[in-house]
Amino acid sequence: MIDFEELRGLADQTRNFIRMSEDKARALRVIVFEHDVVLGIFPDAVDGMGLHVIKGHEILHHIASSNADADYTHTAIAVHTREQAEALQHVLAA
Repeated sequence: MIDFEELRGLADQTRNFIRMSEDKARALRVIVFEHDVVLGIFPDAVDGMGLHVIKGHEILHHIASSNADADYTHTAIAVHTREQAEALQHVLAA
């Protein structure tokens, strides 16, 4: 079950970390590097909140297919649209 309140809180922490950093791009890269799973969250007219996996597809697929518990770190980044989350995924993967 996805805890949307937790994701909103994580996104707030991420936003504050980046805001406080002098080098915002580096701060974003650090956030992504330091976590196993990074979710982009964005407003969605139908569901209220949309999700896009920016990093960690393999881990989430393993958990879903094996029904096993996994020890992993995760965070969320608030974006405006799914397209913005997808673009962030591609930029950070390069």
